[in-house]
Amino acid sequence: MKLKIAISSGKGGTGKTFVATNLAKVLSKNYKTRYIDCDVEEPNGYLFLKPEVIQEKGIKVLAPSFVDENKCIGCRKCIEACRFSALAFVKNKVLIFKELCHACGACKIACPENAFVEEEKDIGVIKEGRAGNIDFYYAILEISEGTKTPRLVKKLKEYIDEGINILDSPPGTTCPVVETVKNVDLCILVTDPTPFGINDLKLALQMSRSLSLEPVVLVNRAGIDDKQLKDYCTKENLEIIGEIPDDLEIAKVYSQGELVVERIPHYENVFKNLALKIIERAKNKKTPQKAERKEIGKPVLEKKVSFKKPKEIIVISGKGGTGKTSIVACFSSLAGDNFAFSDCDVDASDLHLIFSPEIQERDFFVGGYSFKIKDDLCRGCGKCKEVCRFDAVIEKNGKYFIDFSSCEGCGACSLVCSYKAIEKEEKICGEYFLASSRFGPFSYAHLFPGEENSGKLVTYVKNNQYWLAQKYEKDKALSDGSPGLGCPVISSLRGADFAIVVTEPTVSGIHDMERILKLVFHFQIACGVIVNKYDLNEDMSKKIEDFCKLNNIEVLGKIPYDENFTLAQIKGLSLVEYINNETTKLIKEIWRKINNYF
Repeated sequence: MKLKIAISSGKGGTGKTFVATNLAKVLSKNYKTRYIDCDVEEPNGYLFLKPEVIQEKGIKVLAPSFVDENKCIGCRKCIEACRFSALAFVKNKVLIFKELCHACGACKIACPENAFVEEEKDIGVIKEGRAGNIDFYYAILEISEGTKTPRLVKKLKEYIDEGINILDSPPGTTCPVVETVKNVDLCILVTDPTPFGINDLKLALQMSRSLSLEPVVLVNRAGIDDKQLKDYCTKENLEIIGEIPDDLEIAKVYSQGELVVERIPHYENVFKNLALKIIERAKNKKTPQKAERKEIGKPVLEKKVSFKKPKEIIVISGKGGTGKTSIVACFSSLAGDNFAFSDCDVDASDLHLIFSPEIQERDFFVGGYSFKIKDDLCRGCGKCKEVCRFDAVIEKNGKYFIDFSSCEGCGACSLVCSYKAIEKEEKICGEYFLASSRFGPFSYAHLFPGEENSGKLVTYVKNNQYWLAQKYEKDKALSDGSPGLGCPVISSLRGADFAIVVTEPTVSGIHDMERILKLVFHFQIACGVIVNKYDLNEDMSKKIEDFCKLNNIEVLGKIPYDENFTLAQIKGLSLVEYINNETTKLIKEIWRKINNYF
């Protein structure tokens, strides 16, 4: 028996890793079990299952290192070929922006003088270990290598073997998630019954069905207010395979890096029953329903706008679920009249649920190209397959075609085709919105599930924010950044003057905070830290404070666990609008402290 079970979610913080680790533990008592942590930007599973690492393997890709100036003739064909804005021609030289480079090889193919010098580049390391009866595999992506995430995930999936394979997916719906969940036997979407959770579940469902997968839903923190969630699942004919209650004791155990199936006895039976259902569903796949299709109008090209950049505060987190967006909503309500706002989490934007925007401009976003091999022109030479570094060109019975779920739209295949058999067309990757809101001008976007170029769309969102700031004479900007370490986060950070890192006092929270701070330091951005839910584990909160003190990072404030955050969210309000209590007083003090930087 070989079963591949992906544990996924539309956003971070729903309890995906919590479910995956506890499920793997109970399964391992009766089945050969492998835990494969595909969240390579922020792998957390090992913090809970605590495997003994047996061996490590570095993963490298061939990437452009520099351009030989003695060969370069300044024709700029490489820049025309690059689909990721990773090249520029400045002062008669080609510059390579390595954080944006996907290492596709198109620039080298396009160069008539062979001026590009490529070298092997480390993108991460895969670690193999053992946690009790569980075979354990995880990977750690190198800082600032977010464009290579899907390739590292693909390498990690090569370790799938006989038995039950639990794939802990990255959050969201973009290419790393698609790479994780495609071709699995069952995809479990973990959600919670909040407006944010439901919104992101809708995106995850679109992604799953576009891959011909019919997922099931697992409700975490059940019992808050689940009518809207259950109504949605009924409408979409989505099976709810299980529920885990909203239990503060679970959060406390999780914060310590331990498993609830070991610490709270009755949860072992909860996960055993869940495991039996999951195995049954994985063995008997449901026929997937058709993915919802949007009516697509004529696309617009990226607008070229001029603007004067305002001073910008960006709020980020190493992972989802730290309360980042709820805190941004509070700051937005306190910001006053001098700010323009944006939500850079284009993969799973939620801030608009609080902002109540009145949309002034809305259109489709063209983020690149899609490629297709025309059977009537293809002569089967195989050159396209040879140059594709993403294994997206498939040969079957002598015919070649492009797998859309693997293709990153680099176009290298089209550059080598002598028969002009590969056609390209502009690809609509998402939608952007410019809006007024009760807090001020607001820019946000929605990347369609499974699409590429999230980083490019984030840049567009920020440029629109800056343009709005100039139009409405705002001299400051507040942005809700993307979680993780990948392309959208790198794009979120570019141009920011001050970064606020929101973390929580858990082993995974500390781990992810340290990772994201390395990225902030890489871009040399001033920063501060907020500890949310600090009283869940005050020992862990003290560790965060000690780390920040050691690295000369200011702890801007500590916010207690407060269920009113969720109640406010359900009402479509920020916490400071919903209630006046000790938590809101602390948030107001933190905001005053942040304003001192500007």
